[in-house]
Amino acid sequence: MHRAYLLPLLLIAAPLGAQEFDLVIRNARLIDGTGTPAATGDLAIRGDRLAAVGRVAGRGRVEIDAAGRVAAPGFIDVHTHSEDIPQLPLAENFLRMGVTTIVTGNCGTSRVDVADFFDTIRRTGTGVNVATLVGQGSVRGQVMGGSFMRPPTPAEVERMRELVAQAMKDGAVGMSTGLIYLPGTYTKTDELIELAKVAATHGGIYASHMRAETLKIFDAIDELVRIAREAKIRAQVSHIKLSGPSAWGRTEEVVARLVAARREGLEINHDQYLYTASSTGISTLVPTEAREGTAEDFRTRIADPRRKAAIVDEMKRTVAAGKRGDYGYAVIASYRRNPALNGKSIREAARITRGEESLDAQIETILEITANGGAQGVFHGMSEDDLRKFLVLPETMIASDAGPRRFGEAVPHPRGYGNNAQLLGRYVRDLGVLSLEEGVRKMTSLPARTFRLRNRGELKPGFVADIVVFDPAKVEDPSKFDDPHHYAKGFTDVIVNGVPVIRDGAITPARPGRPVRLQDE
Repeated sequence: MHRAYLLPLLLIAAPLGAQEFDLVIRNARLIDGTGTPAATGDLAIRGDRLAAVGRVAGRGRVEIDAAGRVAAPGFIDVHTHSEDIPQLPLAENFLRMGVTTIVTGNCGTSRVDVADFFDTIRRTGTGVNVATLVGQGSVRGQVMGGSFMRPPTPAEVERMRELVAQAMKDGAVGMSTGLIYLPGTYTKTDELIELAKVAATHGGIYASHMRAETLKIFDAIDELVRIAREAKIRAQVSHIKLSGPSAWGRTEEVVARLVAARREGLEINHDQYLYTASSTGISTLVPTEAREGTAEDFRTRIADPRRKAAIVDEMKRTVAAGKRGDYGYAVIASYRRNPALNGKSIREAARITRGEESLDAQIETILEITANGGAQGVFHGMSEDDLRKFLVLPETMIASDAGPRRFGEAVPHPRGYGNNAQLLGRYVRDLGVLSLEEGVRKMTSLPARTFRLRNRGELKPGFVADIVVFDPAKVEDPSKFDDPHHYAKGFTDVIVNGVPVIRDGAITPARPGRPVRLQDE
């Protein structure tokens, strides 16, 4: 543990003793977000900005004694799926783990009309600040009218370019892709480069859920590097991981590919959630070609015995190649058609619905779920050793890959409740994988700088007053895979844009969150 340093007195225009502040946090162990050692001191807030960092003599209308606790910049979660935040504006699950700013629009899916999305957020009011990427899949779907394997026409490409340009002008921080999802999976690299060039022109980033996170990850990284190089754009690997036993232990090779790209001068970072299970749609277990078009198209395919047999054969080959044995690693998180299956593995669901656990019965269960509109799933398939090796990389940010939670609904991945607490409690305090200062940097200044969120992510006069106060000895992630609906513990105070949204552990009525545009002051 670093010993505390005493910060020098900072003067802002006039002696601090003569000033009145809206809020003062006193006697905290200050971690400024840059990775430098902690220091004992105070924070003064005026309006939505930090006015002073150090020993503050002036009084605040509200004062918080944070003795024995840490005060740090509010955490920035760069990979969320929060397009529904106008319907769940409090976003309490994020606030309870210290997150004050989220980036949504990931994995190729977003609101295409960014201006309207931001207008809705302003009208609704939110607990957290919201930035967004524009999703390539959403843009392609709007222009081409469906999930098609065909290439776009020149006119369609131009229309997609126009939509990306407008989204960037309206404040999107970049463009995202989800290249295992429809329609992103059908998009060729050249098409991605054309759209990434538009985002680059406006200073945006290219954030990609790549085509593979299994043994094919090396081809996927090569594609991302090519896009970054040819589009002249900063790139972000979404939720970096190695999925499946056949891919475990290849972290050094993955890192070597990324290091080689950086030596070219390319700016490539990555984010990570801190669990050895992922979460996505159960339908992703079905071959891509079988999912083209509408749900009715899919039902027609599996009604044809010959075509269905080909789908089943490919699914069996995929399971064998991944050395998984069967689909018992996949758990149903949220299935509207049959909520009784929530929390059950595909193996268990097959036994419940078909009376047997054979691989054929499991595949039938997956096909039925897909035909009935799909379900969200949790997929246990990563190595703890690989997770830690990715975590310690200086370019790794901490991101939940989650959205606002409806407390008590379904059996979602626990990362939506505890991801940041998992870092601070398990990996920093209990395991000592990172220092506390480095852990905070990965959640504050690193994401702010990577995504060009100006004046955020550091404790510095003039920066936006997004602050979290927590007790590092008490931070805990109590959510579990089979019992996820528990808020993180140990975060006592959360300030968003200078306004307390959690005060002494209790949610306040305030909703001071606002849209965050690229390069906002």
